[in-house]
Amino acid sequence: MKRDPVCGMEVDEARAPAKATYKGETFYFCSDDCRDQFLRNPDAYVAPAATARTTT
Repeated sequence: MKRDPVCGMEVDEARAPAKATYKGETFYFCSDDCRDQFLRNPDAYVAPAATARTTT
């Protein structure tokens, strides 16, 4: 299971209705709407997680 970076919903990668690749990483979404919102400004959803990983 992966977490949709936009809404936080858990998504099964094999059955995810939408996905996108950004900076070499694949992100899974619960809907096309969440994917589209992510694609409009991916750094707003990726940057906080990346910062948390590097400071832990």
